[in-house]
Amino acid sequence: MDIKKLFANISFLFGHFPNIILLKKEKEIAKYLLRNALRLSTAESCTGGLISSRLTDVSGSSAYIFENYVTYANEVKVKLLDVNPKTIEKYGVVSSQVAEQMAQGLLKKTNCSIAIATTGIAGPLGATETKPVGLVYIGIANEKTVKSYCFEANPLLYRRIMKYAFSDKALDVLLEFLKENYKIR
Repeated sequence: MDIKKLFANISFLFGHFPNIILLKKEKEIAKYLLRNALRLSTAESCTGGLISSRLTDVSGSSAYIFENYVTYANEVKVKLLDVNPKTIEKYGVVSSQVAEQMAQGLLKKTNCSIAIATTGIAGPLGATETKPVGLVYIGIANEKTVKSYCFEANPLLYRRIMKYAFSDKALDVLLEFLKENYKIR
């Protein structure tokens, strides 16, 4: 067993333990969505539905969670989210361009208020010279704005914990987006 890797994972879990139990982020996101009558949809690749799962851990989430997809394969991103295959070819599936197109396509497909999407490399396989394990792009869109964010998690995290780190960053991005664009009424 790799002690460095084990320590990195224990440290991550210890630092995130209060939120795992208390759902602070998830509940704050719920307030914004409920008080603004917003509907949220997710399109997840590397997080495999974990964002959706975490958001639905809050009781009453059916009032704001609208339609969610796990779009793991490239063909599904193209088919369900209208991601341009040429964008995947030019920039790679793990890119800001694909994350933004995933969010925009989801917004159009579901007619939700806000769409959030993830694409990344959870590892331990899949890294390239320019795209390491731990790299994730998060796309977010509403009717006025589309943005993408890049985040690199510790590459020593185990895959399951890496997915949690990605979902945690996506919730951070979502909460910040809500604070910038909406008020708690």
